[in-house]
Amino acid sequence: MDKTFSYRRYEVVRDAPLVQDFKERWPGLFDVYEINAEFKRLTTIPLQSRFLSQLDIFSNKLLALFKKRGGQIGKKLQELMKSMTDEYSDEAVDAGRECILKALCVYLNEDPDILIKEHVGNNEADFEDYTENTTVGIFTAKQHAAQSKPDDIGIILEGQIVIQELDNVPLAYALLFGLLYALNMDYPPQQRYFFEVVQKVIMELDGGTLSRKAQVLKNRLLE
Repeated sequence: MDKTFSYRRYEVVRDAPLVQDFKERWPGLFDVYEINAEFKRLTTIPLQSRFLSQLDIFSNKLLALFKKRGGQIGKKLQELMKSMTDEYSDEAVDAGRECILKALCVYLNEDPDILIKEHVGNNEADFEDYTENTTVGIFTAKQHAAQSKPDDIGIILEGQIVIQELDNVPLAYALLFGLLYALNMDYPPQQRYFFEVVQKVIMELDGGTLSRKAQVLKNRLLE
């Protein structure tokens, strides 16, 4: 994949291919290792480790900001925070990161449920309909709502499941960002501030110019 990197970049920039066509030409790109590798080829920055470590660094300040927020957004944030625990198991850490990422969407006045969808049961028609009508999204699938861990976690781009069987939701967020960046895709308008903050504040990429909302958040995190 290292040797063919320049060909992929030329194709992405010149042709802006559909995700389905690009995946058929470069199927090896769509796994956890290669998404991380492609992102590092592009930016020299490790994707997964940087995303998670930076999220952990900012987590206490983000939680403090969430607690201070009032109004309807504050109420939504408090509901999300209720699920967090002080446990240090891998599962609890992943659940806490997932909660913070969803809360970040809410704090920015965006709806996390548009970006990530939980499917419960075996209604394949409903799942196929969701997949076909999703441009950018993360899905989790469970047999029963009471399950603590999903049976499957994956990413959808342009109506196609491009990767699945991921270990946890925070990893899915990191890989989704990496794919959007590598494929030169526009961020979904409903989560444009969320992805701007991920890119320019959390990952510290191209952070010279920020929207007012992202700049205010960055200033508060750096106080």
